Amino acid sequence: MKTSPRLIAFHLPQFHPTPENDEWWGKGFTEWTNVAKAKPLYPGHYQPHVPADLGFYDLRLPEARHAQAELAKEYGIEGFCYYHYWFGDGRRILERPVNEILASGEPDFPFCLCWANHSWNNIWQGTADRTLIEQTYPGMEDHKQHFEWLLNAFKDPRYITVEGRPLFLIFSPMDVPDLQNVIAYWRELAAAAGLAGLYLVGVNYRMRQDWDPTSVGLDASTWQPLPPKDGHLPTRYIMRKILRFIAGKKSSLTVYDYAEVMDNLIRKSAPSFPDYPTVLPNWDNTPRSNENGLVLHGSTPELFRKLLRQAFGLIAKNPPEKRIVFVKAWNEWAEGNYLEPDQLHGLSYLNIVKEELTDYEN
Repeated sequence: MKTSPRLIAFHLPQFHPTPENDEWWGKGFTEWTNVAKAKPLYPGHYQPHVPADLGFYDLRLPEARHAQAELAKEYGIEGFCYYHYWFGDGRRILERPVNEILASGEPDFPFCLCWANHSWNNIWQGTADRTLIEQTYPGMEDHKQHFEWLLNAFKDPRYITVEGRPLFLIFSPMDVPDLQNVIAYWRELAAAAGLAGLYLVGVNYRMRQDWDPTSVGLDASTWQPLPPKDGHLPTRYIMRKILRFIAGKKSSLTVYDYAEVMDNLIRKSAPSFPDYPTVLPNWDNTPRSNENGLVLHGSTPELFRKLLRQAFGLIAKNPPEKRIVFVKAWNEWAEGNYLEPDQLHGLSYLNIVKEELTDYEN
């Protein structure tokens, strides 16, 4: 029996043109548009981040999806957790890659889904003052329709399970009205569909670290850390705060030293409730937010190794099926958090993953 951690990487299925992105940002826009035009904003700022082995891929292509899966598999990633968008009344977006993965049966690589239940705004312009798509919750009939779509994925033989139950994440669980009744309803629908149950994990992104997911009917949580942009960390953690005027407008760039904030990126010890760590290789969302961005400066593969070891320690006493560690992310290039090879580090981050998994087994 495999005893090493189950490493699951969040995956952004954004890298292909869509009618909505064409309308909002211009013909052919994808995440690569901002990644490629990013520039350094201070001395020593690593930008742009240019992909290496996989190149500027297009996720409409089966070959691109296959290459991602083969690379992840080679270095020990168990599967991808694809962000899944359901805005209410059946409205979806960025759905093509997962639709084609389900329809084709390829690539032969495990996956699960994370309902990214948040509204979209114009942060790609560096601000967030206009709603593009609003996340809505029309009621139980919509939750039923949502579940019926999810069932196609849950029944796929590649779908990741925990104790035989499909693993499903909710990004903002407390935003779902009447959450406990929705969860209970979904569990009823799962039983009626012949599933062994559901394994529901809430992403703890904005709540206190001691938030207990079982109190609202979830099975577990994953605490997803990020230093606050407004400098709530102690002053000694702030590497530099840059204030300047650009084109006549005041702008602010916040930069933390990755090595100094690492203690804030992971729990000190496992909590009393089920929780899985999310490890962050890096963060730099300036390709999206420009001078209003947040940077974790100086991330290296060896520093990431320390974070990964701490994460493995947090789940070491769990039963093998529940030795889960999430990575944010496989390919969030415009936020600077990715495991895919780039021109600076190559395969170094993936090599760390493979080495640490091998050491854990031995």
